[in-house]
Amino acid sequence: MVKANGRDPGSGLKLGVLLAIFDFPMLTAGFRAVVDAELDMQVVDEVDDRDSMVERIERSTADVVVAECLPYTGDGRSAFQIIETVRAVKPTAKVLALECRCSSEQFSLALKAGADGFLSREAQGGDVVAAIRCVSRGQTYVCPTIVTRMVNTYVLKSPNSPLQDPYDSLNDRDKEVLLLAAVGHTNREIARTLHLSEQTVHNYRANIMEKLGFHDRVELLKFAIRRGVISTADL
Repeated sequence: MVKANGRDPGSGLKLGVLLAIFDFPMLTAGFRAVVDAELDMQVVDEVDDRDSMVERIERSTADVVVAECLPYTGDGRSAFQIIETVRAVKPTAKVLALECRCSSEQFSLALKAGADGFLSREAQGGDVVAAIRCVSRGQTYVCPTIVTRMVNTYVLKSPNSPLQDPYDSLNDRDKEVLLLAAVGHTNREIARTLHLSEQTVHNYRANIMEKLGFHDRVELLKFAIRRGVISTADL
């Protein structure tokens, strides 16, 4: 017997998966078959109506939401807004975005919108299972075919191009902010030193993190030391 919320009585260990796939019913059937075949996970709900999506997700016991990822929905809404909606109404759930039409930029946009993982149209059953388990552990999942596309796009197509130092992508003001932030100055202190507003400093720091691909000051500090921007004596 299965409870109304889709979980096995007494199990408590199965990962609950909600399928939010609106335009591809056969995908829903395929995903359900793959997920329910695993002993440690099961589909707890299928949402095929955007109008009821928020309510259904809020009431769901899902640990992972699989959401289709179209550039734009039939009613003109961005599919990435769907990801943002899931993050807002059920912040504890992980979001696995599913590419439903070919686009080389979909995966990066989906992750920026808040998805925890991304599956391409070429994903096999094993990829689906691996992705669900991966994001449920708090890790980011990008399927192997997307990784291959990234390598082909950014490396193999320009094999003779010189390797670019990410530090060179920073302008002079970025480098000043990087130096001060790396040694531990707050936004307010940096603003006073450089005669800028705190918001401007905040924007600089965010841009620096994005350009360098970092997420916190520790990564920034390690980079600054490796790059020779600062030495341990400065700390």
